[in-house]
Amino acid sequence: MKATPTGSTPHPRATPAAGPPPDGGHRGTPVATAAGTPAVAGTSAEGGAGSGGAAGDRPSRRRRFGRLPGRRRAAPPAAEPGAEPGAADPFARFAPPPAARPGRARRYARAAGRTLRHEWSLAALLSVVTAAALTWPTLRDPTRTVPQDTVDPALQAWQIAWGGHALRTDPLHLFDGNGFHPERYSYAFSDTLLGYAPAGLLGEGMYAALLRYNIIFVLAHALAVFGAYALVRQLGAGRVGGAVAGLAFAFAPWRLAQTGHLQVLSTGGIVLAAAMLLRGHDWTLRRPRRPRRRRPGWALAGWLVAAWQLSLGFGIGLPFGYLLGLAVLAALAWWVAARIRRAPRRPWGWRLLVADGVGGLVFAGVGVGMAVPYFLVAEAHPYARRTAEMIEMYSPPVRSLLVAPPDSLLWGAAHAPLRADLVWAPEMTLLPGYTLYALAATGLLYSVWTLRQRLLLLAGAAAAAVLALGTTVSGGRYTYLPLLAYVPGWDGLRTPGRLILWTTLLLAVLAAGGVSAVLRQAARMRPTALRFGLRTVLRAATLMPVLVLLVESLNATPHPAVPRAPAALRTAAAPVLVLPSDFAVDSHALLWSTAGFPRLVNGNSGFTPASLEEARQAVAGFPDLASIQYLRTHGIRTVIVLPDRLAGTPWASALTVGPGDYSVARATVDGAEVFTLN
Repeated sequence: MKATPTGSTPHPRATPAAGPPPDGGHRGTPVATAAGTPAVAGTSAEGGAGSGGAAGDRPSRRRRFGRLPGRRRAAPPAAEPGAEPGAADPFARFAPPPAARPGRARRYARAAGRTLRHEWSLAALLSVVTAAALTWPTLRDPTRTVPQDTVDPALQAWQIAWGGHALRTDPLHLFDGNGFHPERYSYAFSDTLLGYAPAGLLGEGMYAALLRYNIIFVLAHALAVFGAYALVRQLGAGRVGGAVAGLAFAFAPWRLAQTGHLQVLSTGGIVLAAAMLLRGHDWTLRRPRRPRRRRPGWALAGWLVAAWQLSLGFGIGLPFGYLLGLAVLAALAWWVAARIRRAPRRPWGWRLLVADGVGGLVFAGVGVGMAVPYFLVAEAHPYARRTAEMIEMYSPPVRSLLVAPPDSLLWGAAHAPLRADLVWAPEMTLLPGYTLYALAATGLLYSVWTLRQRLLLLAGAAAAAVLALGTTVSGGRYTYLPLLAYVPGWDGLRTPGRLILWTTLLLAVLAAGGVSAVLRQAARMRPTALRFGLRTVLRAATLMPVLVLLVESLNATPHPAVPRAPAALRTAAAPVLVLPSDFAVDSHALLWSTAGFPRLVNGNSGFTPASLEEARQAVAGFPDLASIQYLRTHGIRTVIVLPDRLAGTPWASALTVGPGDYSVARATVDGAEVFTLN
């Protein structure tokens, strides 16, 4: 290597020289060379190694192997003050300008964008959109109309409104509703939908109650779609399989018969809680559990969602609670068996144990708190218990598993002859869906689940179907009746057909496994098969079940308008009796009472208390003297008669005669006749 001539530019990388630095300083200290140019201490101006320049013909160790251990890289020479930018490093001017650090708003926007593009955000959004579309026209006129009929939806709109009103004004008397005066715990005469009570804190009056009900009706379907999707994804199925399971579970044809029963449609908490609990315990059907992947927070959230689901009512929540309890017992039995056979221990983790303990206590506390008023009601009204004769009357025949309700757009008219001889068609049309049957059969033969798992899913679906048939199979002696006799709270369930929910869920899991297996096989196709487009055809074919499920989910549900509330009810002195009194008018009266919640003699529920039956019979001749005396004896101060609802009732002639007691004041207010008992 030639020496650098005087006055020329030195080589940018000077080789290290052996021996101490000329000034006695540390290696790496810049010193002046003979040429007056800066160099690194410990290097020769000749560029050679050692004391002579003979070794400069071969690469130094620094150049051959990089920086030696323990040595610091020399800092680039600093530019002279006032020098042109880039003078110290001539290549710096060619470098791109440094990227500016994004501001806080941009960082938040990027984080929000990532969140919105996440699978779960998209799944939640699509669930809401799908629910709004498949329940249309529920949201077209949500302050005036309700789905299916105006009886049960009016009752449930009142329940949600009363829950919010009681939480805001008198939480200690939550279960003492303003209907069925003078009964106590009248809020517990039916499934309370207490979990929706926070929504009742917003708005007052009939129109707010209807708007609230219709929004919750749509969101209940959306939660069922999203929950089933999350559950199947956690079990190990793909995205398309999750979509199939969500649609099949949330929009099964049998649900159209229950459109007026929000407590039956509100099943999304079941599948969402199961998905959260499984995620918290890292339990899937596709791989062994991994202790490091367990998430106590997800487990606790699953228990809280399960408790919320239970607060909606025991009609659906009671079987769910017992199944969850059986799952806990099975887990404990498995743990004990593993200790006995000295299997390899898998650490559970104290955080997960604490989460399960706290969550289980919350779930049990909600269950006990909800059960107390129901047991008090059953004690005060023993005739409210369901008997074996009533269960037999509501037990569907086997063919009901193939019959769709009239609200099904695809099958409703075609199945009219099959529904003709059903004793109570609304509770006996139990079709989960022909598409679901076909997909589940495919998943039974070809699936991402193991054969053992598929057989267990099939056995569970069959067992749930047998229970849904009530006493039809073997008279119920070995199926439903033992539950009715020995399981606490089971005698409060009126219709066994609603247990078809569990058959639908297990069939949906089977179907998701089959669809996921087909998609997996399409992804594994060899490149030679791509010439024929077979992979594309298979991928497109897997979307067909989704489209067919959408078609089978279309409804022809009517959306009647709810009768307008009489203006007299807002200012009437309570307690109030509205005539005529039957299950339809009484449901409307409860809804009308959401403007102020005056005490009403009227009411509608899963059973009719003896006090209401007695009142209806005692005032059948109203406004005669006997009925007025009865009303005064029981503290009733106002009677509102609706002329347009009297035809065909015992009160059809109530307005053709004067009151038997002339001290009763009578007035006409907005088309209704108001009798004030002074």
